[in-house]
Amino acid sequence: MTKHVNMVDKAIIMDSQAIKRALTRIAHEIVEHNKGVSDIALVGIRTRGVPLAQRVAEEIKRIEGVEVPVGILDITLYRDDLSTLAYQPIVHETLIPFSINGKKVVLIDDVLFTGRTVRAALDAIIDIGRPSSIQLAVLIDRGHRELPIRADYVGKNVPTSGKEIVSVQLAATDEAEQVVIKEFTQE
Repeated sequence: MTKHVNMVDKAIIMDSQAIKRALTRIAHEIVEHNKGVSDIALVGIRTRGVPLAQRVAEEIKRIEGVEVPVGILDITLYRDDLSTLAYQPIVHETLIPFSINGKKVVLIDDVLFTGRTVRAALDAIIDIGRPSSIQLAVLIDRGHRELPIRADYVGKNVPTSGKEIVSVQLAATDEAEQVVIKEFTQE
C-alpha cells in the first residue's frame, strides 16, 4: 500500500492586521536604525518579497514623507539548488531602475529559513553594484539556518519543526492575506 503525503494547515500565525503591524514596525525600525532614509533603497526578493518591499516603502513614505526607491530582484540563476529545481528554470526580470552604488540596500523577503535564498540575493546584488551596506528584513524568521545569516529586521520569529512549512499568503500574489504553518502528513 502506497502512502500519500499531504499538506494540512496547522495554524494561522498572522492575520492581515498582524502582517500590517509587523510591516509598520519594520518600516519604523529601518528609519530609526539608519537615522532617516537618505541613501536607503529597498529591494524585494521575488516573489513575495516584492509586495512586502512595496508596502514597507509606502509605510516609510507615510512616516517620513519621502519616497524610497524599490527594486525587484530575481535570484533564480544564483541559487545553489538550481539543478534540482527544474530542467528549464523560469527566470523573471530583475528590475532595479536606480544605482545601488553607495546606497544602504535593504533586502526584503517573506521567510528566512536556511539562509540560502539570502546568500543568492547577496551574490546577485554584488553583481549589480557596490552598496555601502546590505541589510535584511523578513516577515518571518523560522530558524533552521544552514548559513551564518541573520535578519536585521524581523516581523515575527516562529520556531518550526522540519515537518512544517511557513506559507506567507499576500493579497498581491495569493487569494488570502495571512501566514499559515502547514504540516506534512501521511495517509
